[in-house]
Amino acid sequence: MNEFAIGGDLTVHRLGFGAMHLPTESGPARENAIAVARRAVELGVTLIDTAHLYGGGANEELLAEALHPYPEDLVVTTKVGVVRTGDDWKYDARPESLRVQVDDGLRRLRVERIELLQLHRIDPETPLADQLGALRDLRDEGKIGRIGLSEVTVDELARAREIVDIASVQNRYSLLDRSYEAVLDACEAAGIAFLPWRPVLGAASKATAGIAVVAAELGVTTAQVGLAWLLARSPVILPIPGTTKIAHLEENFAAAEIKLTDEHLRRLGT
Repeated sequence: MNEFAIGGDLTVHRLGFGAMHLPTESGPARENAIAVARRAVELGVTLIDTAHLYGGGANEELLAEALHPYPEDLVVTTKVGVVRTGDDWKYDARPESLRVQVDDGLRRLRVERIELLQLHRIDPETPLADQLGALRDLRDEGKIGRIGLSEVTVDELARAREIVDIASVQNRYSLLDRSYEAVLDACEAAGIAFLPWRPVLGAASKATAGIAVVAAELGVTTAQVGLAWLLARSPVILPIPGTTKIAHLEENFAAAEIKLTDEHLRRLGT
């Protein structure tokens, strides 16, 4: 199936879009970025990922300019807990800071509720219970629909779930980078959405002979094989590939229709 219900009730197409690389400065680059975001929705993307960190909120504002008022089935998920300080960034998931970041996200995205809000990174200087407790309070106030995590271990996920319901995990993962395999397995066992970031970079830039052969047999690109493999790997995986080009976006989304056989999956090392 090409759909998944995040948190059990927020249904999205399993192949989403990562907006991080969309240019936000004024001019032709911004106009193109808006066109890319709109084309993603036209293709059927219903999950778009952004973050407070991306451009210090400029990425959120770009998506609102491009897509607001949002289609009823579109979920724009954002992340908090990492903030910019000049040209640098730092972890900041203190409760008072998270509240400000969420309020800023609501304003920039022009919504009254963020259906999926993810903690971009666990702040090592703030007790986990305080970080997630603040997000739980914001959820109870109606400003957040569901809470997710990013770049966490199995143990961190388990500890987080003792504090609050976790609807998603966003960790780095791809056909050629499976370091978070155990986290994916834990998410699958619990029915938690797993959003792999950088889902095709490895398959696109360092394609092994085996990936290239499968791609040639199917008449597709190695990047498409990487995305198709992710969709076949687990029903809870929701890849969020990003791009600044419409042609690449269309190529990525077409990967949802690629069917890998059991033999293909065996050769790819599933």
